[in-house]
Amino acid sequence: MIVAEGKPVEKILEMIAPYKKVLIAGCRGCVTVCLTGGEKEVGILASQIRMARSKDGNALEVLEQTEERQCDAEYNAKFLENVGKVDAIVSLACGIGIQYLGEKYPLTPIYPGVNTLMLGANIDVGRWEERCFACGDCVLDKTGGICPIARCSKSLLNGPCGGSQFGKCEVSAPVKEDIPCGWQLIYDRLSALGQLDKMSEIIPAKNWLRAKGPRTYVREDLTLDRS
Repeated sequence: MIVAEGKPVEKILEMIAPYKKVLIAGCRGCVTVCLTGGEKEVGILASQIRMARSKDGNALEVLEQTEERQCDAEYNAKFLENVGKVDAIVSLACGIGIQYLGEKYPLTPIYPGVNTLMLGANIDVGRWEERCFACGDCVLDKTGGICPIARCSKSLLNGPCGGSQFGKCEVSAPVKEDIPCGWQLIYDRLSALGQLDKMSEIIPAKNWLRAKGPRTYVREDLTLDRS
């Protein structure tokens, strides 16, 4: 899932300072799961903004609306009525949703209410860890189902580098946090699977040219014949 964190209210207030009426747009997707941009968070942010502006003697009318997704044109269309009533939008969706909402309503200023962080897994209550780099060239079949790009601090495709001790990466000391060595995790998994021979396979460098510019993925079997 996409993981995001809320921006400081002070920063959001700075972005919407010129406006008198705004819409807080939430998303029931990933940002709801990570407790950042769902209906509850929309309500909390709206209350904070109203109180802060009222305290400054510069009252602001705030509308609230949360839809299933903002990365989907069908759901973005549901914001139409409220968009026509406001001067600006604060979106609590991920960066993808924010941009797509902006494409749908290009004449309305849209501001981010969150910082999009990573593709992560929910490890524990209130804790998410990056698991995938979305590189578009998956090698999990060679690494025991553990992504070397996301899990190795140096994103090494062929490891380990020799900079780990007791299963912890050498970057642990500077950041003052125990960072597991990604390649130790890969070794342990392959060992458990009886596939340690894969450690001797050289994984070729990725063709990062695939990622130049905005990437597009098309399912030919799902697209309509528009000819």
